[in-house]
Amino acid sequence: MVEEVIPLSGSAKSISIRSMNKYYGTFHALKDFSIEVEAGEFLVILGPSGCGKSTALRMIAGLESISSGELLIGDTNVTEVLPKYRDIAMVFQSYALYPHKTVAENIGFPLKMAKTPKDAMDAAVRVAAEQVELQDYLGRFPSQLSGGQRQRVALARAIVRRPSVFLMDEPLSNLDAKLRGNMRAELKHMQSELGITTIYVTHDQVEAMTLAHRVAIMKEGVIQQLGTPKDVYSDPANLFVAGFMGLPPMNFVKGEIASERFQTHATEIAVPGFPDTEQAAFGFRPEDSKVVGAGQGLLDAKVYTVEMTGDLVLVTFDLDGSLLVVKMPKDFEIAPGSIAGITLNEGQAYFFDGENGARLRSS
Repeated sequence: MVEEVIPLSGSAKSISIRSMNKYYGTFHALKDFSIEVEAGEFLVILGPSGCGKSTALRMIAGLESISSGELLIGDTNVTEVLPKYRDIAMVFQSYALYPHKTVAENIGFPLKMAKTPKDAMDAAVRVAAEQVELQDYLGRFPSQLSGGQRQRVALARAIVRRPSVFLMDEPLSNLDAKLRGNMRAELKHMQSELGITTIYVTHDQVEAMTLAHRVAIMKEGVIQQLGTPKDVYSDPANLFVAGFMGLPPMNFVKGEIASERFQTHATEIAVPGFPDTEQAAFGFRPEDSKVVGAGQGLLDAKVYTVEMTGDLVLVTFDLDGSLLVVKMPKDFEIAPGSIAGITLNEGQAYFFDGENGARLRSS
């Protein structure tokens, strides 16, 4: 178990992942995975279930072998190095606490395995507990704690060893929505304060957007885009990234581009400098659009549903069986079944090749 052996270092290190591949028999699970993670950086690997993100994390941890490629932590090549010598700490989705040990014993277990003197161990446990605000719970057992408190114990157990690298595998997915929000803030603050290089795996784009310095978005074992949360959201590299980032996700209208015009029966948009594309997709985000009167916008459609979420109203339109969502202010009202127009903020239209998903740009 990765957490049981600790060469204490206390300094963040960079991570170099070079053309890392993973095969399970003939199945190619991870394909030429390459990332340079700076010391102290918070990198989030984001993607749907089965995309290879947890496999990548387990390979970095040493829990899965690397079929080909190289992995360096700092200046040390650890491709073939056992997990216990990689100077990492891993936090799992399931907390992985010992039910018969107190909070203090769970936090201090890695130090005990490293034969740390008791006085030093007790002092380190108190400091780690204070950093996650559990100093008043050290004598309790996991069964006496809430889900959020158990996850903080797991974090404290990782913190206590002062590793060079944190690896986190969907650590908040078992928590309810409100607690996830609180824990996100705690995690971000803690990582910033400690400055430990962190690789965090999730399928939750809100976690990725709020936590990461950079995000690597994956699909079918391949990195689709790597960049800051702002970059991947506002400048998606392809159709998959555009549709994966955003709640609600980006809207898409199918059509074709011919003679520098995107055309469907519902609308026609000038796209100067764009190549002719037989299968094209026009995309726009719900927050970059607004509802106007019929005939006054870019296209008209029938209102399908109107949802009040508290801080805004989501208006969903039905355009020939495709649902398009527009975010409007909380006091906006419109009748379902009515016909209305949709208009866009200037410069907020995206175009893609509908066949291969590639982003289309003006020449």
